[in-house]
Amino acid sequence: MNRREALIERVSAAFEQAYGHAPAHIVGAPGRVNLIGEHCDYNDGLVLPCAIDRETLIAIGDSDDGHIRSFAADFDGDGDAFAIDLPIEQTECDWQNHIRGVAHFLQQQGVELRPAKLAIAGDVPIGAGLSSSASLGVATGLALSRLSDTVVDPVDLARAAQMAEVEYVGCACGIMDQMASARGEADSALLIDCRTLETRPVPIADDLAITIIDSGIRRTLTNSRFNERRAECEAAARHYGVPALRDLDVDTLTRNRGDLDETRFRRARHVVTEIARVEAAVPALATGDLPALSRLMGHSHRSLRDDFEVSIPPIDKLVSMLADVIGDRGGVRMTGAGFGGCLVAITAADMADAVIDCVENRYNRSADIAASAGIFRPSAGAHLIC
Repeated sequence: MNRREALIERVSAAFEQAYGHAPAHIVGAPGRVNLIGEHCDYNDGLVLPCAIDRETLIAIGDSDDGHIRSFAADFDGDGDAFAIDLPIEQTECDWQNHIRGVAHFLQQQGVELRPAKLAIAGDVPIGAGLSSSASLGVATGLALSRLSDTVVDPVDLARAAQMAEVEYVGCACGIMDQMASARGEADSALLIDCRTLETRPVPIADDLAITIIDSGIRRTLTNSRFNERRAECEAAARHYGVPALRDLDVDTLTRNRGDLDETRFRRARHVVTEIARVEAAVPALATGDLPALSRLMGHSHRSLRDDFEVSIPPIDKLVSMLADVIGDRGGVRMTGAGFGGCLVAITAADMADAVIDCVENRYNRSADIAASAGIFRPSAGAHLIC
């Protein structure tokens, strides 16, 4: 039994345990890793994530009591229920708020929800920066709309999941994670214009490997400085008189700095230079230009560390060790919002084992928290399984 088959069996068993019968459907939505383009989405910029072969599955069936009921297999069978013909209120629990928020925003989009029973199980690491929350939100939207016999465009699924995270969970995230989960394509990265929401698959050269390194350090975005960083970026955009930092280049950033304080200037400099790195990474990824990827990912991490200040010393140490091993045969950087979580390495395929060995047999000997690493496949976005 492979990973996917085991997860389907687990979510099916959870549904039967909770409700006493088999589900009508099972849907899945993947997590994502951002290859480059960090903190650009909420600045209307370009990002380059890919969906990964770790996902949230939801088994769903009809209910006859006017409620949407949820059973979370990964949280000791924690449950929730709310009426769909009354205003949907927030709770004190984040995972419940994702479900409730998505239901609310699907209704706002005109979807006539049917009462439903849900069971949820997944294998996206929680708090690791691989978008377990986005995969939950997108999977919820697909499950509820599918049961209601309504086809919802993937962009609208992503919007509903994002707004649930912003309004119900309290994290002022952009839309990259949800778009990657909803629209990812197998064997490709996804170039997303976060202003227009246009997407384009970017092929990943056959001789490259994507290795994700989980630092083991967990963070909660609503308790981190994520919302503060977004506010700093918005303040910098107002200073320059532009709708978003997407609308600046490096020359304008420097020439029109005026009395902008050092902190906001550095935040803006990261975003402007990171968008440029995304543009350069697209052809490098497609052609397997390893020296270019090494340079771009190195610059990205240093910018996140020094200008955006979202990295932390254990992550920097791990990046430095891996960069020494990889050399110019690929690149490595922190990925995700920061303050812990994961790193991503894009290397020649024959370097992947050396990356994993460095993590497990070198870094972990001196680390307070053990890290882990594995090769991940770029995967398809949210879809009906059965």
